[in-house]
Amino acid sequence: MAKVMAITDQCPMEIGLNLLSGKWTLRILWHLSKGPVRFNELQRLLGSVTTKTLTQQLRELEQQGIVKRTVYAEPVLKVEYSLTELGTTIQPVLKSLCTWGNEYQKAVSIV
Repeated sequence: MAKVMAITDQCPMEIGLNLLSGKWTLRILWHLSKGPVRFNELQRLLGSVTTKTLTQQLRELEQQGIVKRTVYAEPVLKVEYSLTELGTTIQPVLKSLCTWGNEYQKAVSIV
Protein backbone atom coordinates (compact mmCIF):
# COMPACT_ATOMS: atom_id res chain seq x y z
CA MET A 1 0.00 0.00 0.00
CA ALA A 2 1.39 3.39 -1.01
CA LYS A 3 2.07 6.05 1.57
CA VAL A 4 0.12 9.27 1.34
CA MET A 5 2.61 12.08 0.94
CA ALA A 6 2.03 15.52 2.39
CA ILE A 7 1.46 18.08 -0.34
CA THR A 8 4.66 19.88 0.75
CA ASP A 9 6.68 16.71 0.04
CA GLN A 10 5.42 16.31 -3.53
CA CYS A 11 6.96 17.57 -6.73
CA PRO A 12 5.17 20.81 -7.77
CA MET A 13 4.58 19.41 -11.28
CA GLU A 14 2.88 16.33 -9.81
CA ILE A 15 0.68 18.52 -7.64
CA GLY A 16 -0.42 20.55 -10.65
CA LEU A 17 -1.03 17.48 -12.79
CA ASN A 18 -3.01 15.77 -10.03
CA LEU A 19 -5.20 18.84 -9.52
CA LEU A 20 -5.89 19.25 -13.23
CA SER A 21 -6.04 15.61 -14.29
CA GLY A 22 -9.82 15.11 -14.38
CA LYS A 23 -11.33 14.70 -17.84
CA TRP A 24 -13.51 17.79 -17.38
CA THR A 25 -11.37 19.85 -15.01
CA LEU A 26 -9.60 22.08 -17.53
CA ARG A 27 -12.81 22.62 -19.49
CA ILE A 28 -14.68 23.59 -16.33
CA LEU A 29 -11.91 25.99 -15.30
CA TRP A 30 -11.82 27.50 -18.81
CA HIS A 31 -15.52 28.35 -18.69
CA LEU A 32 -15.34 29.63 -15.11
CA SER A 33 -12.36 31.82 -16.00
CA LYS A 34 -14.76 33.95 -18.05
CA GLY A 35 -16.97 34.67 -15.03
CA PRO A 36 -19.57 33.06 -12.75
CA VAL A 37 -21.69 30.34 -14.35
CA ARG A 38 -24.82 28.56 -13.17
CA PHE A 39 -24.77 24.75 -13.03
CA ASN A 40 -27.14 24.09 -15.95
CA GLU A 41 -25.40 26.66 -18.13
CA LEU A 42 -22.03 25.06 -17.39
CA GLN A 43 -23.44 21.63 -18.23
CA ARG A 44 -24.72 22.96 -21.58
CA LEU A 45 -21.34 24.58 -22.33
CA LEU A 46 -19.53 21.29 -21.66
CA GLY A 47 -21.82 19.20 -23.83
CA SER A 48 -21.79 15.50 -22.97
CA VAL A 49 -20.90 15.63 -19.26
CA THR A 50 -23.39 13.92 -16.96
CA THR A 51 -24.95 15.71 -14.00
CA LYS A 52 -23.27 13.28 -11.60
CA THR A 53 -19.81 13.76 -13.12
CA LEU A 54 -20.09 17.55 -13.23
CA THR A 55 -21.28 17.63 -9.62
CA GLN A 56 -18.34 15.45 -8.54
CA GLN A 57 -15.80 17.55 -10.44
CA LEU A 58 -17.17 20.81 -9.03
CA ARG A 59 -17.18 19.44 -5.47
CA GLU A 60 -13.58 18.27 -5.88
CA LEU A 61 -12.49 21.66 -7.22
CA GLU A 62 -14.37 23.34 -4.37
CA GLN A 63 -12.59 21.15 -1.79
CA GLN A 64 -9.27 22.06 -3.38
CA GLY A 65 -10.03 25.76 -2.99
CA ILE A 66 -10.10 26.46 -6.73
CA VAL A 67 -13.84 26.91 -7.26
CA LYS A 68 -16.41 28.55 -5.04
CA ARG A 69 -20.11 27.79 -4.95
CA THR A 70 -22.44 30.69 -4.20
CA VAL A 71 -26.05 30.00 -3.25
CA TYR A 72 -28.53 32.85 -3.59
CA ALA A 73 -31.57 32.63 -1.31
CA GLU A 74 -34.23 33.65 -3.80
CA PRO A 75 -37.72 32.25 -4.39
CA VAL A 76 -36.12 30.06 -7.05
CA LEU A 77 -32.85 28.64 -5.72
CA LYS A 78 -29.91 30.04 -7.68
CA VAL A 79 -26.40 28.56 -7.49
CA GLU A 80 -23.38 29.99 -9.29
CA TYR A 81 -19.87 28.66 -9.60
CA SER A 82 -16.82 30.85 -10.01
CA LEU A 83 -13.08 30.77 -9.47
CA THR A 84 -11.72 31.61 -6.04
CA GLU A 85 -8.86 34.04 -5.65
CA LEU A 86 -6.53 31.04 -5.74
CA GLY A 87 -8.42 29.65 -8.74
CA THR A 88 -7.86 32.81 -10.76
CA THR A 89 -4.11 32.16 -10.63
CA ILE A 90 -4.67 29.33 -13.16
CA GLN A 91 -5.93 31.80 -15.80
CA PRO A 92 -2.49 32.53 -17.36
CA VAL A 93 -1.90 28.77 -17.70
CA LEU A 94 -5.28 28.30 -19.39
CA LYS A 95 -4.60 31.22 -21.74
CA SER A 96 -1.17 29.80 -22.62
CA LEU A 97 -2.71 26.39 -23.29
CA CYS A 98 -5.32 27.99 -25.56
CA THR A 99 -2.64 29.92 -27.45
CA TRP A 100 -0.58 26.76 -27.87
CA GLY A 101 -3.69 24.89 -29.07
CA ASN A 102 -4.31 27.56 -31.72
CA GLU A 103 -0.70 27.40 -32.90
CA TYR A 104 -0.79 23.61 -32.99
CA GLN A 105 -4.05 23.64 -34.93
CA LYS A 106 -2.53 25.97 -37.54
CA ALA A 107 0.68 23.90 -37.79
CA VAL A 108 -1.21 20.64 -38.27
CA SER A 109 -3.58 22.09 -40.88
CA ILE A 110 -0.56 23.22 -42.97
CA VAL A 111 1.00 19.75 -43.08
